[in-house]
Amino acid sequence: MSGRATPRHIPRRRFGQNFLVDDAVIAAIIEAIRPARGDNLVEIGPGLGALTGPLLDRLERLHVVEIDRDLIARLRERHPPQRLLIHEGDVLEFDFSALGGDLRVAGNLPYNISTPLLFRLAAFAGGIRDIHVMLQKEVVERMVAAPGDSEFSRLSVMLQYRFDMEKLLDVAPESFEPAPRVDSAVVRLIPFAVLPHPAHDEAVLADVVARAFGQRRKTLRNTLKGLVPDGIYARLGIDAGARAQELAVADFVRIADEVAADR
Repeated sequence: MSGRATPRHIPRRRFGQNFLVDDAVIAAIIEAIRPARGDNLVEIGPGLGALTGPLLDRLERLHVVEIDRDLIARLRERHPPQRLLIHEGDVLEFDFSALGGDLRVAGNLPYNISTPLLFRLAAFAGGIRDIHVMLQKEVVERMVAAPGDSEFSRLSVMLQYRFDMEKLLDVAPESFEPAPRVDSAVVRLIPFAVLPHPAHDEAVLADVVARAFGQRRKTLRNTLKGLVPDGIYARLGIDAGARAQELAVADFVRIADEVAADR
């Protein structure tokens, strides 16, 4: 959520509400997005409108997805319906394709649902131009981590498979009301026009990656036992004694393609 908190609205923990109130951070986010008049843009979790107002200053119209009815009522009081198109409901169930193609996505994502929401956005990547979102700093560091880094994870692989990503700025807890207990960061995701390492079967890839990172301390031979025959590692020149965080995205794709072919 985002927006300037007022005494009349008590932030709701179940919705992950921490309202952005730092004008310098707001300006930096808007500058990073660089919205143009005719852009097709959706803001996730507009809250009290810290980003909503500045975005509407540059856009003809703006889509927002919000679950809190009290905040929706406030947004309707402040902005005309022909310019602010409000979609009420759970963003984890929202059909982003219904907004049309060349979609731009922005927002301060609720940290309690950030990972499933990132995976949902990835599913709609074909119709998205770019994504600019605020997340827990730890999550952003996992997203952009390189193979061999301690933060490299399932999230790293599955997002780097589909997006070019860049961390843009760190945001301190004091930039929010109430202040979260963690640092935050803004990240940009741009879907690849052509996947650098396309998998033959993305469901198999997701399964391989999930199993490989399911027990990080164990080797591939153990985590993928029963799914990947030992002979596959030899054919690919991959060490079966390696751990998941040591492999690159391309390595996971090669393993998944072998598994898919064997099936």
